[in-house]
Amino acid sequence: MVKYHLGFRELEIEIKKIFGKLTSEIIKNTKARNLILTGGDVALGVCEELKIYSMNILDELLPGIPLAIANYKNYKLNIVTKAGGFGKEDTLHVSTHVSLRKACDLVKKERVLTVIHLADKALKNLGVKDPKIAVSGLNPHAGEGGLFGREEIEEIIPAIKQARKVGINVEGPIPPDTIFSKVIGGQYDIAVAMYHDQGHIPMKITGFKYNKDTNKWSTMSGVNVTVGLPIIRTSVDHGVAFGKAGEGRANEESMVQAIEMAIQFIR
Repeated sequence: MVKYHLGFRELEIEIKKIFGKLTSEIIKNTKARNLILTGGDVALGVCEELKIYSMNILDELLPGIPLAIANYKNYKLNIVTKAGGFGKEDTLHVSTHVSLRKACDLVKKERVLTVIHLADKALKNLGVKDPKIAVSGLNPHAGEGGLFGREEIEEIIPAIKQARKVGINVEGPIPPDTIFSKVIGGQYDIAVAMYHDQGHIPMKITGFKYNKDTNKWSTMSGVNVTVGLPIIRTSVDHGVAFGKAGEGRANEESMVQAIEMAIQFIR
């Protein structure tokens, strides 16, 4: 950055352009018609370079991960975009990047059951022989027997019962304000959270530490793992931090952990 006399904004723009030009060449040489763009800034930069200024949303592959179609020159491109993360390896979410209002509507038996199965499989792939899975409630006190909502009674508990029938070691619904203390204490191996902030806040409280004296993050511990894919996919549990590029002050802790986590899945 110093060598080429680029400021933060100029460097960010150049990085976006590079991604865009690389993508353009790949499309030209391979006639690819499908793009998967991860990272909001990267997706924006690629689309700008390809002169794609609008998309039509076709479907939502997963909460917060849309499938869209866009016009590119004389043909159509299918584009999947993903920004943000899904939590650490010991937290899985029933929903992620949707409004809190919609997240409540997405708490359905079938979805909760799917995430329980994913949690069980993920930990077994990491070498945990009999994973102990904790499922969080959606409402305060896990609904208090229907007093604060019926999602636990009508959706979450039936999913837990069905998972137990196939031999999965799962308990819940556990009140959201105590479930993570129990996971950290070792009573459970993994928590199934009902929505984004329910899982992300406790994980980042324990994994991220900010030092007010240095005005920096002293610790940024966390791994973003996407389970249920035919490939191993891990990444850092934070943003791309273009503003820190070239300064030597970006924290590599989460990146190292992501690589180590991928190796664990291979083993």
